[in-house]
Amino acid sequence: QVQLVESGGGLVQAGGSLTLSCAASGTIFIFTMHDMSWYRQTPGKQRELVAGITSGAKTTYADSVKGRFTISRDNAKKTVYLLMNSLKPEDTAVYYCNLKNDDMGYNYWGQGTQVTVSS
Repeated sequence: QVQLVESGGGLVQAGGSLTLSCAASGTIFIFTMHDMSWYRQTPGKQRELVAGITSGAKTTYADSVKGRFTISRDNAKKTVYLLMNSLKPEDTAVYYCNLKNDDMGYNYWGQGTQVTVSS
């Protein structure tokens, strides 16, 4: 089993910054082997990929956040981060951390953290 715990959400004014963290733990768990991602979801909409980082530290971003958000991982701390700059009201959502490893059949989600950007 793998547990993912997000933190760092909150209320921020437009143009501000937040850093989300996702700490991973588990009894049988090698963090470095897994791809990590951040998704977000607003009411009535599908969960969408915001940013991803592979086990080899290759990153991908949604077009809507490119140049503003940065995903990173600290394998020693088993933690993935999402630095969000120049926040916009449309970034308001619940942000979820995801761990995935297709070879091992892993697909785990955190409980989510609310990010609210006021105009």
